[in-house]
Amino acid sequence: MTENHTLHEPISSRPARVVDPRSIALVAVFAALIVVAAVLPGIPIGALGVPITLQTFAVMLAGLCLGPVRGTLAVLLYLVLGFAGLPVFSGGRSGLQVMATPSAGYLVGFVFAAFAVGYVARYVLRTQPRPRWVPLLWIGAMLTSIVFVHTLGIIGISINADVPLSTAFKGDLVFYPGDIVKNLVAAVAAAAVHRAFPDILVRPVR
Repeated sequence: MTENHTLHEPISSRPARVVDPRSIALVAVFAALIVVAAVLPGIPIGALGVPITLQTFAVMLAGLCLGPVRGTLAVLLYLVLGFAGLPVFSGGRSGLQVMATPSAGYLVGFVFAAFAVGYVARYVLRTQPRPRWVPLLWIGAMLTSIVFVHTLGIIGISINADVPLSTAFKGDLVFYPGDIVKNLVAAVAAAAVHRAFPDILVRPVR
């Protein structure tokens, strides 16, 4: 096998274990990353009360790097911390009352998005050559964002802001340019992580 073939060979692997010290540490680290992304000052947009933050980037990166189970656990740990009273939500908010705000749908969407994009990452890493990782991970992240984060976000805005779905949809459109960039950066970063640490998500068969 030549060196060039090795560089382009898809990873054939089995999932990394979920319950082990390293996995627990990774879940905690990525939950902390989501916290940092959430508490950094957001950009207020319009009158619907949902700011632009780096949360989507951190959530997607967690799923892309850790896979469906551990990525989802990182998001759930972040939400539990916030619901328990720690000021880890956007704008320093905390508690269950955040579920009555227009941002609630996005928070719920993060859980499903981390799970779905984790499966995308696992499939891409197992079956695709390395040069295709970044574009495929980015496409997967964008589709996941649209299906789960944006869709549930729109529903949350409509319910909690008491506006028509059409109004919520128009208000959500402003997040797309930022998501395109954030998902691209997340895909590039995740691909770099998997090249440097090929067993963080999947373990190559020896």
